[in-house]
Amino acid sequence: MKTLDRHIGFHVIRDCLLTLMALLAVFSLIEFLDDVGDVGRGSYTMADALEYMLLSAPNRAAILFPVAAVIGSLIGLGSLASHRELIVIRATGVSSLRIAGSALKAAAVLMVAAVVVGEVLAPYTQQLAQQRRTAALSENRALDTGKGFWIRDGNTFINVGRVLPGNLMGELYIYEFDEERQLRVATYADRASYEGGEWTLEGIRQSHIGKGGVIARDVVEADWRSAFKPELVEVVTVRVTSLSIPGLMRYIDYLRTNDLDTTRYELALWNKLVHPFATAVMIFMALPLVLGRLGTFGIGPRIVVGVVVAMAFLLLQRMAGQLGLSFGLNPVVSALLPSLAFLMLALLLFRRVG
Repeated sequence: MKTLDRHIGFHVIRDCLLTLMALLAVFSLIEFLDDVGDVGRGSYTMADALEYMLLSAPNRAAILFPVAAVIGSLIGLGSLASHRELIVIRATGVSSLRIAGSALKAAAVLMVAAVVVGEVLAPYTQQLAQQRRTAALSENRALDTGKGFWIRDGNTFINVGRVLPGNLMGELYIYEFDEERQLRVATYADRASYEGGEWTLEGIRQSHIGKGGVIARDVVEADWRSAFKPELVEVVTVRVTSLSIPGLMRYIDYLRTNDLDTTRYELALWNKLVHPFATAVMIFMALPLVLGRLGTFGIGPRIVVGVVVAMAFLLLQRMAGQLGLSFGLNPVVSALLPSLAFLMLALLLFRRVG
């Protein structure tokens, strides 16, 4: 049986990886051509656009894994079926579920690869890609908009105008409110550096607001303690889908500490956790399709069916997420629903092929 596992696994893994490479090439080229329109803004060059495409590739690959899994599995298993190998295997007494087990062992290898790419490599390269692109386009002026972006830390609201390399921030406005929501301290800092768990502010202009009036002072340098950490900038500079699981968990914890809504990020977290399971379901889905009449067709129809199945899965995933956010459904339900629905469909198809 180890020979059977290796034979089926080789075809599944090979064709899934080849499909992933093809999809990655197509989608990377599309994004590159779209990004070329920004060449010339700031100091953004064609080389920067090419670098952004390459650094974004791991994140794009992680997203495309389930799609590549179903198309690649249909091609790989379909080639075995078209050469009558699956018929011979079944004629020796091997059940369809045993063949599925061999395919799922291959899926386990692909799931490990998907986790490594999606959780270790992609978050780092995507953040680096976005930071370099933003720096080149804006020439290190405002990060997000002309007014920067906002972070809340309890009763303190922080506006960051610039993000610089090496845990450095520029043009910080810090507004501290009391329990009655009255502004008490307004601080501006030209520069902030983070080291050893706390910030050092430089070029400070501060105003204390009290019943007796406003007291202003200038300070060259001062320490500042805040729950705001450079890691939170990752949420602003990188898409939610590109964040790692630990990064999402840290940000959810931060939002809960400040009594802010976490639903969107919890859904992203559970989608991340379910992602390997979705890859396995897509491979499992391919087997009953191949064991049925589809196994007698050429590679073209199998690719078409694979694309249709993948698009249906992505559409259901998007719908489940949007409905979950709109109607306040549990993020676990919203994330699991598409994979469970396709798993049930695959099991029903298995009953038909025997």
